[in-house]
Amino acid sequence: MKQKDLISGSIIGNILDFSLPFLLSYLLQMLYGMADLFIVAQYNGVDSTTAVSIGSLILKMVTVVIIGLSMGSMVIIAKAIGERNEENFKTAVGNTFSIFFIFSILVTIILLILIKPIVNIISTPTEAIEQTITYLFIGFIGIPFIVAYNILSSIFRGMGDTKSPLFFVTIACVLNIILDYIFIGYYKIGATGAALGTVLSQIGSVIISIYFIRKKKLIRSFQISDLKLKKAMIKAILKIGIPIAFQDGFIQASFVIITIFANLRGLNDAAAVGIVEKIISILFMVPSTMLSTVSALSAQNIGAGKQKRAQEILKISIIITVSISLILAFLMTIFAEDSMKLFTNNSKVILAGSQYMKAYVWDSVFAGVHFCMSGYFCAISMSNISFLHNIISIVVARIPIAYWASRKFTNTLFPMGLAAVIGSIISIIICVVAYQILEKRAYKNFFNLA
Repeated sequence: MKQKDLISGSIIGNILDFSLPFLLSYLLQMLYGMADLFIVAQYNGVDSTTAVSIGSLILKMVTVVIIGLSMGSMVIIAKAIGERNEENFKTAVGNTFSIFFIFSILVTIILLILIKPIVNIISTPTEAIEQTITYLFIGFIGIPFIVAYNILSSIFRGMGDTKSPLFFVTIACVLNIILDYIFIGYYKIGATGAALGTVLSQIGSVIISIYFIRKKKLIRSFQISDLKLKKAMIKAILKIGIPIAFQDGFIQASFVIITIFANLRGLNDAAAVGIVEKIISILFMVPSTMLSTVSALSAQNIGAGKQKRAQEILKISIIITVSISLILAFLMTIFAEDSMKLFTNNSKVILAGSQYMKAYVWDSVFAGVHFCMSGYFCAISMSNISFLHNIISIVVARIPIAYWASRKFTNTLFPMGLAAVIGSIISIIICVVAYQILEKRAYKNFFNLA
């Protein structure tokens, strides 16, 4: 399989070369949900829009947990490449396939059993319950293919290749949009059509990606014996992946809880928050991309013994991320109403959504800092720090402030949007303190060894 060296040359060049295809992949993945929401809003009412926004939020929660777990594989693969250790590379790839195959089957079965309890727990508005259940049933059946796409992508990215995943997701996105118009526009099956389009496009993408890998013989040295689970490799992958999966899962759970607060305020606020979550996810592509970029590049350099270069990657990535996020956040505050109008013509939903967005949008700027730092912590196999700061921010700020704001300010969603911003500021403080402690320990160890 083609491996790319990220341990030499221009740091900025490596960051851009890795992150730009990754960013485009994220953009196209966002178009999945955006297309579903946009198209269903053109042909259906607020009930269908709410069902798709709530259902896709739950599916996103599952997806980010999968991506979090796959981060462990990406980092271990990147380190093996940095160390020039072919045996570890093959074992990491093989064990990744085996671990995630078992995981996907178990998760699918559990979620199919829990569909109705999930819909009830999140206080889905009565008008949207039936369609939400159908959307989730179809979406959960497609989980093995969501898993397959994401682990293939993590393997490629661990090798420094972000262009192949971009190719695969482009196929999926085009298929999804075509199928959405067929199922939603032509056959008029609303949220059901949106779910079918998403799942079938994922299946198509996975089939094409596997054909591409076999045709190009990208895994030449891989053997069936590499699929055999090895305790040390499982431990290494899960040590990084589990904290990130829990972290991302809890973040998405906090979004679901905030959605519940909005749902309790009525159908219009529920739709508004669901739409804004979709729009904001575009802005978060930059921090999310840089998290993985810092993880992969730093892991390869740490594997090659280049700790200082890994730290430079972190610092430069933070500057790039914050700069881009500031510009995007400023533009989104100006065009908040216009962006809402792309998804609904309901004036009450547009007003509520623009209020929420004008506060929430600034979270992307602060998140850019702690996302990059989380990527670095993953690279040094200390993803538990990322888990810790996110849990604290959720428990201390995101959920309690959002709940208080939802009850106190019944005529506006703006204060609810500030809860996420405050949570990210808390995360930054924890990350900086943790980084400084690690730096001091490394400094002392250096002189003790000397």
